[in-house]
This record gives sequence, structure tokens and C-alpha cells, in this order.
Amino acid sequence: MTAPRPKPSIPLLSSIAGLAPGYDGWLCDVWGVLHNGVRAFSSSIDACRRFRDSGGQVLLLSNAPRPAASVRDQIAAFGVPDDAYDAILTSGDLTRKLIGAWPDRRLFHLGPARDKPMLDGLDLRFAAADEADAVVCSGLYNDDVETPADYTPLLEPLARRGVPMICANPDLTVERGSRIIYCAGALAAEYERLGGVVTYAGKPHRPIYDLAFERLAELRGAPLARERILAIGDGVRTDIRGAAAAGIDSVFIASAVHVTGALDAIAVERLFNGSATGPIAALPALAW
Repeated sequence: MTAPRPKPSIPLLSSIAGLAPGYDGWLCDVWGVLHNGVRAFSSSIDACRRFRDSGGQVLLLSNAPRPAASVRDQIAAFGVPDDAYDAILTSGDLTRKLIGAWPDRRLFHLGPARDKPMLDGLDLRFAAADEADAVVCSGLYNDDVETPADYTPLLEPLARRGVPMICANPDLTVERGSRIIYCAGALAAEYERLGGVVTYAGKPHRPIYDLAFERLAELRGAPLARERILAIGDGVRTDIRGAAAAGIDSVFIASAVHVTGALDAIAVERLFNGSATGPIAALPALAW
């Protein structure tokens, strides 16, 4: 006899339309919700457009270690149109502000060349790792083949010298097509394991949400009450826990980062296990 499937405490939905009237603003994650690093998701684009058509504001809140303009160009190439959202706020935008607190430090940038636009226009002094006074980590040099373990010999001397790090992308992993790749958050976790001190510039940490609330107020023309803001994301540690810490509701979107196969009650229970910081609903994909 087959055991009965557990009744989910978090509802599994196929559409976000029923929830939408309860909110005026969405903080919508990008990678894993709107695209998978290769192509845009048409149902997600449609949902964002419909929410905007109903009078809501959509602020894309991304842990990408690049300025908003760079992310806009990237997601447009994947097929995410401008009319699916009102504005973009990134971890890269916040990183630029945090670097401003280090005007006289020699900076070592740990990350691929594609993230260099994050540092454009800033008055910085760059240095090699063994001479640096601070580190900005935006990712692995070659995330197609490397892992955090490859960076231990580089990070260990920096941690031993007490060199502070800004992590420009707190994500541990993301989905790229059918593969999972490591992000800057995984390197920052390794740095902390080695004794290093890290400041995180994105979700789930509060500073990025404070900036997001300010930006939503600008878009709306007035501050939004927290209960009228909904976070939408596929990251349990970043999007869902970050929203809870910031005092707003969230909806979980399944991606390969956390869910392999179908999203069902067992998968939701495994992910959240009755947590008080869980989402108000879960969907296999963002859809109207």
C-alpha cells in the first residue's frame, strides 16, 4: 500500500495571478526566474507584463556583480524585453557604493573580465593579491571548470593577513542552461572558512533590500508598505530568507539550483520543513 503524500503547508500554485492583487510591487529575481543563463522564460515575461498592466511595479533585484545597465543588456540578449520590468537593482550597484568606503586602499579584483564594468569610473588603485589591502570578489575566473577548492591557495594568504573582502554576488550557485556553476558567494564562504572577513553586497543581506525599498518608492511615487511588496525568487538562502529578514512576503520559484524533477509537496517540505521564514507559495515557474 502506498503511503499518502504529505499535505503541503506551503501551497503549490501554477499561477501567481491570484496573489497579485495583494501587492503593489514585486522584487523579482532574474537568473533562475526570468532566464536560465541561456534563454528567457516566456511565462515569466508574460506574468511580469500582466502585473505591470494591472498597476504594479516590477523591480528586478539581482545578485549579478555588474551595474544595472550591463545586466539590462545581458538579459535583453537572452530575450527579456524592457517592458517586462520598471527598473533593475544589482549587487554590483551596491558594491560600487561599498567600495567608496575604501578610498585609499589597494584593491585586488577576484573575478572574470566580464565583471570589470562594475568598477568603471571609480577612482581605484589596483594591486596584485600579495600587495592588496582589500578584495572585491565577483566570481571565479573560469566558472565553467573551476570550483572554490581551486582558490584556497590564493585566498589563504589574504585571510591570514586580515584583508577584508566585499562579495559582489552572494549566490553560491546558479543554473546555466542544464548545468550548475559556482558564484562569488561560494568563494566568500571559502574565505570565511579560512578566517577571512566578508561584507556581502546582495541578497539575503539587508542593505540591498533597503536600496530596493527606496527604488520602489521612487517608481511608485510614494513609499510602499512592507505587506504590499512581494519577493519572487528561486534561491532559498538568498531570495526567500532575505525577504523574510526584510519583513516582506516571498514566493518560491523552482529551478535546478534546488529542485531536480517536478516540484511537489515532498520537494517543498524538504526545502522548508515548516520554517517560519518560508514562502507564502511555491510555483514550478513564474506564470500568470
